[in-house]
Amino acid sequence: MTRKFFGTDGVRGTANVYPMTADMALRIGAAAGRYFRNDGSNGHRVVIGKDTRLSGYMFESALTAGLTSTGMNVLLLGPVPTPAVGLLTTSMRADVGIMISASHNPHHDNGIKFFGPDGFKLSDAAEEQIEALIAADIEPAKAANIGRAKRIDDGRFRYAERLKSTFPAGMRLNGLKVVIDCANGAAYKVAPEVLWELGATVIKVGVDPDGFNINDGCGSTHPDRAAQVIRETGADVGICLDGDADRVIILDETGAVADGDQIMALMAARWAAKGRLQGDTLVATVMSNLGLERFLGAKGLHLKRTAVGDRYVVEAMRAGGFNLGGEQSGHIVMTDYATTGDGLLAGLQFLAAMIDTGHKASVLARNFDTVPQLLKNVRFTAGTDPLATKGVAASIADAETKLFGKGRLLIRKSGTEPLIRVMAECEDDMLLAQVVDQIVAEVESVT
Repeated sequence: MTRKFFGTDGVRGTANVYPMTADMALRIGAAAGRYFRNDGSNGHRVVIGKDTRLSGYMFESALTAGLTSTGMNVLLLGPVPTPAVGLLTTSMRADVGIMISASHNPHHDNGIKFFGPDGFKLSDAAEEQIEALIAADIEPAKAANIGRAKRIDDGRFRYAERLKSTFPAGMRLNGLKVVIDCANGAAYKVAPEVLWELGATVIKVGVDPDGFNINDGCGSTHPDRAAQVIRETGADVGICLDGDADRVIILDETGAVADGDQIMALMAARWAAKGRLQGDTLVATVMSNLGLERFLGAKGLHLKRTAVGDRYVVEAMRAGGFNLGGEQSGHIVMTDYATTGDGLLAGLQFLAAMIDTGHKASVLARNFDTVPQLLKNVRFTAGTDPLATKGVAASIADAETKLFGKGRLLIRKSGTEPLIRVMAECEDDMLLAQVVDQIVAEVESVT
């Protein structure tokens, strides 16, 4: 079954433009309520969190209306990181968790993503069943069985305590000056609080959300501001989160960036040395750099690649019994501690490595030499399929021939935006640019 609404990470789009409208959010809530309240009882719960987008108020209200109309009881967490929703879904014994966020996208976008009662994101099969209910006539609950809504005021504090419990017992961050960039997003309160409580000197960036400035010139996708603050203040390290705080990049003491691949390399090597890396395997996506694969191989470790999307990483981890995975973009998944990517948790693990080894961030953030990688995005008209045209297919085939034995090529549609992502890796910079540009030009010619 082809899913109409759900992409690689829930339902996402421009706020107040179909399908991200209040009316659709109400129907999505009602469909989810009908799916999870399948025995007709009134003991079912759903927790709802959100980031700091203005449209979050609208979607929170609409989802609540839809869910309560089918008899679900709603627990409203307010602004909390996505991993907090995964955690609290299980700890509060809820049937489903919902996060209202478009992650690293600008403020005018928003999204709805679901967690099952085990705290993990819903499977494709479950989303397909909810989609079928959206299209059907959803039977409301009887008047006496309408659900209740209650605001939970201590959600972020519960999450903060869980985060601190993952930090090595007795270890403190005293003497460490940390820049934390919260992208004016969901972690704008909890991230600085946790770092301060662990003893760090905290320098805050992106902690003044106004409904419109989430991810705007800050956060994991725009680290220049945090890098400048590091250089101005002489900070030891920077942690840059995205809008819903499920991804992270690290900045060293010079302001240089370490992406998810470098963070995973550090953690995989440290965990393997301690006998903690299950199956001696790291799970990452097809986007991860070839240098990461070579680094792991040299240590006798394995890299298992998946489709792009942290949910597919988690599915492979669960299926294989692995406990560490993630994405180059900064989703780091540690199933020993959490059910989904957690940027602040990964940042704390990096800080623990700094304290444990005594090394500067620049040493820990440079684990392997990357193979040159070039990624370009081409926007296309929704409803069209540029990859199905003969010209684009021929251009891709020609590029694969040129790269054979020298690198690799990855062409895919974004699961969250109408974009064709063209990525290649090759140690010949001229060839790399040539093959990417020829495909981009061909895609642009048919869009």
